Amino acid sequence: MPLVSPLPARVAAARVPAIDLVRGLVMVIMALDHVREFWSPTPVRPEDIAQTSILLFFSRWITHFCAPTFVLLAGVSIFLYQQKQPNRRRVSWFLLTRGLWLVALELLVISPILQWSYQMILLQVIWAVGWGMVLLAGLLWLPRWLLGVLAFGMLAGQHLLLPGFETTTPATVALGLFYHTPFLIPPSGLPAFLMAYTIGPWAAVLAAGYWLGPWFLLPPPERTRRLRLAGVGLLLGFVVLRATNWYGDPAPWSPQVRGLAYSVLSFLNVAKYPPSLLFLSLTLGTALLLLSSPLGAAQNRLSEVLRTFGRVPFFYYLLHLLLISASALLWTYWQFGQPVNLGFLNPKEWPAAYQPSLLRAYVVWLLVVVALYWPCRWYQRFKQRHAYWWLSYL
Repeated sequence: MPLVSPLPARVAAARVPAIDLVRGLVMVIMALDHVREFWSPTPVRPEDIAQTSILLFFSRWITHFCAPTFVLLAGVSIFLYQQKQPNRRRVSWFLLTRGLWLVALELLVISPILQWSYQMILLQVIWAVGWGMVLLAGLLWLPRWLLGVLAFGMLAGQHLLLPGFETTTPATVALGLFYHTPFLIPPSGLPAFLMAYTIGPWAAVLAAGYWLGPWFLLPPPERTRRLRLAGVGLLLGFVVLRATNWYGDPAPWSPQVRGLAYSVLSFLNVAKYPPSLLFLSLTLGTALLLLSSPLGAAQNRLSEVLRTFGRVPFFYYLLHLLLISASALLWTYWQFGQPVNLGFLNPKEWPAAYQPSLLRAYVVWLLVVVALYWPCRWYQRFKQRHAYWWLSYL
């Protein structure tokens, strides 16, 4: 049975402009984080309130909105894709195969692009999305109410599992790898594995997006009302829980000796690895408000550029990593006489002449975004003109 009341095919198949625009926006912001890591890493962590500057903190903090929004909208898009298919079995098979394909790409292509070596396999957002799709291939057969309970229960209840990780039984280790603990595994004679994105919380965000999917088939006024109420509710929950330090994040905030501004930074500084309940409440609450705002329906040159990026998200993701990583190696070769992967070196190993510069990071970021527009526009038009089966995997 369909998960929602049958709608005309033209309605079910229509793209939602707000999804493409918001996804394009967060992908543009995402590029700033990667440029900063490759072109201007700092010896001080941007989230270290005791040492960071306000500009450095927010240059990192604003990019926290990217992964949660990207994953949530991936779930929404899966639901909308399902409305164009004759049955759920075909959707389930597509999710299984595409999920495994994404996992393989993370291992064999994306991680080497970041490091230009296989010394360490870095497991990031595409890894988590891939496994999330594999899980959703089975979960989409559940009643919608049960899927919602599981998704939101996994997100809200994750911190109740913390005491269980104090033991080292095989079950708790496996649960930690799946759900809560980024983990470094150095097998003998093989590359080390760093799981920056644990599967469980991000799979739950993907499932939550799928659960929200029917809202995007509602008339715009009703859709806007629901998204706005949900967004406000998440942000209010964030403020209340964060203010009381009662639940939802492993690191409580506190007043800072550096002044009120840094106390505000402490309040906003919630954990991404793994994503805490408060991290997701803040980021997803904001994303839902953006989706419900007039921004989503904007029709101008900038909005069309953002939608271009948002319509080809995986192509953009691969291309921007390749461009940022390769150009940084060329720049360091020209600047220091040898190619240096600054983002993956200990600061003590940086060239003596290297100096971090946020101005350099912002200039390179703008140049990268401009350079990505034309290939993304070409690929978008290529997808519109062709219906090759393999295009759905890219």
